[in-house]
Amino acid sequence: MTAPAPGRAPAPEPDPAPDRGRAPVRARRFRSARRVPAALTALAVLGVAGLFLYDLAAVRAGRPGMEWRRELAHQLERQTPADPWVLVCAGALAVAGAVLLFLALTPGLRGILPMRTADPDAGVRAGLARKAAALVLRDRAMEVSGVQSARVAVGRSHVAVRAASHFRELDDVRADLEAVLAVGIEELGLAHAPQPRVRVTRAPVGKR
Repeated sequence: MTAPAPGRAPAPEPDPAPDRGRAPVRARRFRSARRVPAALTALAVLGVAGLFLYDLAAVRAGRPGMEWRRELAHQLERQTPADPWVLVCAGALAVAGAVLLFLALTPGLRGILPMRTADPDAGVRAGLARKAAALVLRDRAMEVSGVQSARVAVGRSHVAVRAASHFRELDDVRADLEAVLAVGIEELGLAHAPQPRVRVTRAPVGKR
């Protein structure tokens, strides 16, 4: 490396090239605590277990078992798995188990969309409510020339926009809406930017 000439400031070193090959940060969806289903399931299991435990303790103490348990044992001795009421009970239990598995495996909180984060290890996560995102995009849509009214519904993968135009060509209004919505969606900072689906119709004459 050569020394700079006397009286001349050293040339600034170029900034390091940005890491363009860095993989995008994957934002996880927000998971619902589901306290009500968990509490109801825990109470049901606790009640059934406590009832059986009480009956077992009573039998061990020399007292007769409860009438319902003896009747249940008697019915189980006579019935077979092919009987209709056995099939109905098994189907109901299977449906209840499937619902509990669905609640356990799905994230829930569908009304909150995860936002981008620069450092996933920081422990701070941001989310945006769908209604708030729809309100922001609707305000953006109303700024387009020719749009009289607009309805916006924000989903995980798509943004459905239905607008009514009272002047200008519908194709021109649709093109401007798509451009404005693309910028608006990018500014929301969502981790997974939804794609806009724009539908423009002519406003009724009486509502102009």
